[in-house]
Amino acid sequence: MWLEEINLGGYRQIFKENGVNGEYLEGMSMFTTEQILRFIRRCHMKWGDFITLCKELRRIKVACLKGEQKVRRPWWAPSCLSVLFVKVAKRNRQSRVVSLKLEP
Repeated sequence: MWLEEINLGGYRQIFKENGVNGEYLEGMSMFTTEQILRFIRRCHMKWGDFITLCKELRRIKVACLKGEQKVRRPWWAPSCLSVLFVKVAKRNRQSRVVSLKLEP
C-alpha cells in the first residue's frame, strides 16, 4: 500500500520477488554505492523513482523522530509484548534511534 501511496506501485511485485521489505529499506542507509546500484539494477528502477523512494524513507524517519509516526510492534513480536515494545520504541525515539518497519 505504501508504494501505491508514493506512486511507486509498479515496483510492488519486483520488491516482493526480491524480498525488499521495510527492514531491507531501513538498511539501505548503510549501503555502499555498489550495493545501491545493484539494488537499482535488480529492481529495474529508474533513478527518479529511486530518489522518490529515498525521500519518502527519510520523511518517515523524520516523522518518527518528531513523534508524528505511529509506533507499531514488529511483525515477529508476539502481541503480548506490544506494550513493552511501544515503551522501548518511545524511549529509543527520545534517544534519536529510529527503526523503520513497513506493514505489508
